[in-house]
Amino acid sequence: MQLKSVRCTTEDLPMGQRRYPECVAREGKPRLRSLEDVVALPRRSPLAAELQRALAAASRLHGLRSDLSPVPVVATATISEAGAYRFRKRDPIDLRVSRVGGRSALGFLHELGHLLDHQIFYDRKTRSWASAVHQAFAPWREAAALLDKRVLPGGSSRQRYFQSVHEVWARSYAQTVMLRSADSALARQLGKLQAEDDAHIWQAAQFAAVAIEVELVFERLGLRQLSLPLAA
Repeated sequence: MQLKSVRCTTEDLPMGQRRYPECVAREGKPRLRSLEDVVALPRRSPLAAELQRALAAASRLHGLRSDLSPVPVVATATISEAGAYRFRKRDPIDLRVSRVGGRSALGFLHELGHLLDHQIFYDRKTRSWASAVHQAFAPWREAAALLDKRVLPGGSSRQRYFQSVHEVWARSYAQTVMLRSADSALARQLGKLQAEDDAHIWQAAQFAAVAIEVELVFERLGLRQLSLPLAA
């Protein structure tokens, strides 16, 4: 699960040079939209049904104020990572989700968390995202700082990335959506990951307070579905 900043595209490239992917277009003024209007799921992929369930669960919690055309979600056969969010400066390119490994819902929600983080706020000078600096995320940052620091196999650079604020946000966002989904399949997946002590997931008792703070981020931003009460 990675962030991937892609270099700018050069027009009229000489023959044989690589052409980098285009960013998603923007049009009009930002408006509050459902998540189904924010991303475009693959229609013919074997992952389609699982991704639709995960997206519906996230959309029941909140929307997004955006001027973007739908961000494509691309299914891959990558075995080295569960997913990736590709972008250039403030603009998304796509979300990529691996169909290998049986973690597609978690991987998709993780990358969706990165997209939201990037689009809610982006500082052009420092390249900071919302999870690191936005005031609406401040109580979440305080709660997340109390979580156990999960460890992945690998060197120090991988550990630093895994503990970075945008990565902890994406992991806590994905777990919150699965926890609050009221979807039996997603609930079973979350329970299985917790039973296996998966490094991307926290145990239920420790995570409960953080899940509420994730929901409150969207409440403060005016993005929550008003018909749904906050879970206690």
